[in-house]
Amino acid sequence: MNNLSTKPTQTFPPSGVRGLTHTTSGSLALIDALLSEDVKTIFGYPGGAIMPIYDALYDFKESLNHILVRHEQGAIHAAQGFARVSGQTGVVFATSGPGATNLVTGLADAQIDSTPLVCITGQVFAHLLGTDAFQETDIINITMPVTKWNYQVTDANEIPEIIAKAFFIAKTGRPGPVLIDITKNAQLQLFEYKGYRKCIHIRSYRPEPIVRNEYIEQAAALINQAKKPFIIFGQGVILGNAEKEFLNFIEKTGIPTAWTIMGMSAIPTDHPLSVGMLGMHGNYAPNYLTNECDVLIAVGMRFDDRVTGRLDKYAKQAQIIHLDIDPAEIDKNVKATIGIWGNCKETLPLLTNLVEEKTHTAWLNEFHVRLEKETTLLIEKELHPKEGKLTMGEVLQVLNELTNGEAVIVTDVGQHQMIACRYAKQTQSRSNITSGGLGTMGFALPAAIGAKLGAPHRQVVAIMGDGGAQMNIQELGTIMQFKPNVKILILNNSFLGMVRQWQELFHEKRYSFTDIQSPNFVKVAEAYSIKGKQIALREELKSSLQEMLDYPESYLLEIAVKHEDNVFPMVPQGKGVAEIVLSKEEI
Repeated sequence: MNNLSTKPTQTFPPSGVRGLTHTTSGSLALIDALLSEDVKTIFGYPGGAIMPIYDALYDFKESLNHILVRHEQGAIHAAQGFARVSGQTGVVFATSGPGATNLVTGLADAQIDSTPLVCITGQVFAHLLGTDAFQETDIINITMPVTKWNYQVTDANEIPEIIAKAFFIAKTGRPGPVLIDITKNAQLQLFEYKGYRKCIHIRSYRPEPIVRNEYIEQAAALINQAKKPFIIFGQGVILGNAEKEFLNFIEKTGIPTAWTIMGMSAIPTDHPLSVGMLGMHGNYAPNYLTNECDVLIAVGMRFDDRVTGRLDKYAKQAQIIHLDIDPAEIDKNVKATIGIWGNCKETLPLLTNLVEEKTHTAWLNEFHVRLEKETTLLIEKELHPKEGKLTMGEVLQVLNELTNGEAVIVTDVGQHQMIACRYAKQTQSRSNITSGGLGTMGFALPAAIGAKLGAPHRQVVAIMGDGGAQMNIQELGTIMQFKPNVKILILNNSFLGMVRQWQELFHEKRYSFTDIQSPNFVKVAEAYSIKGKQIALREELKSSLQEMLDYPESYLLEIAVKHEDNVFPMVPQGKGVAEIVLSKEEI
């Protein structure tokens, strides 16, 4: 092993020294880059190939808060939670080989959900590349499909420019994850450092397309003529920091508005024009009436298959206006009548200036009528059951009452995720943190840690099932060590619930390996010095949730819920959105 104690004879002030030439190492240049980008939190796990960077980090503990996770997948999910709630770029450190490959799931998750990350991986010495050296993997080719950009640094002179590009690419345009792989020799190498300059332009990279006013005008004309217009919106509103602009647009037009799970919280869930959630387990009215609107206005969403159902049955009667920052999304799944490229923070005000102020009372009432049907047949029974075991819905209902919709809700993946997205009350943007496009079980616990560090003043509640809770349960150790005040809510039905639901509905109740046994979660939490409690009775629910929320430190509450409960409504696979059903009897 090389002598890792070798350090440059001259270091730099914490803010960097632009234009001043001095000798430093690649590792110290990286640290200066992070400080210059105003990074304050890093999630990571050290190892041999990234040890020089960690050695440089040792002297900057006061400036850079490094969170030592228990698994690299936990690091990247934590960085996702941090980025999603704060709007900043998440930063991850990992070593080569298995350390780097353990990031792949999180990279794929961040890529499809447009989360800005900069991941720094260590790599073997450059002269060993391609030799199958110890803990060598070709992480560049492995991660190329799941990153917005990646690059391997083999010479320390490249580090300042490449890191600057990494942050610029990750956070501009449609955000996404970037991975920079730095060989060990580049980390140790001394070079003449001239300071750090942020990147503001890259030739051939246009993060925001040119807005074309003629398309804005055409869209406004369509909206002004519409009798039954309908707005659907996704995370693009949040990523563009366009919540205010979006609210001005919907309130001037008076158009019913529905969200995707990634768009949830961009406007208050109880806004008068809000008609619920779209998607396979979304609300009945917005799904059904998608196929009755005459103009469909999609803002910052990508027409995912969970939203559209069968494409050949999706909104065929409607003229479609699609606003998106990524030109590749327009016409990709659903053909747009008018495509408007650009950041919706810029395009929405232009559109709002041209649309007429209206109300669509009769059309909005059609949504309310169908909501009443859904409430009578389904929602009331889910939120206010009179007997039997606790339901996931009533847990969310009581949580809403106690938090008043002000908490950040971080969900894992499964039935509880759909229930939370259906019923959680949210009054502030960046309050719904979930794995949308990839559907990664094990996401919630580490993402909640990151969310709390990204928004320390807010209450953060991680909601997970008994299956997903065990996928990254080791991150309880991260909570034990760093003490973020995270509330952990496990809804335990002793099944892999979503898979079980499909097995019940479409596979004749052949429950193939979905009956899962779990540990005593409270005892596991106690082993990590985290207070916990188990409940199963309705009369214990409110007081126990209040106890969890009031406790000054992290707290785990396990709630036994109904075993064979199903999430409805549901658009069965292979069906159109108007074929949404309210019960299993309709399938």
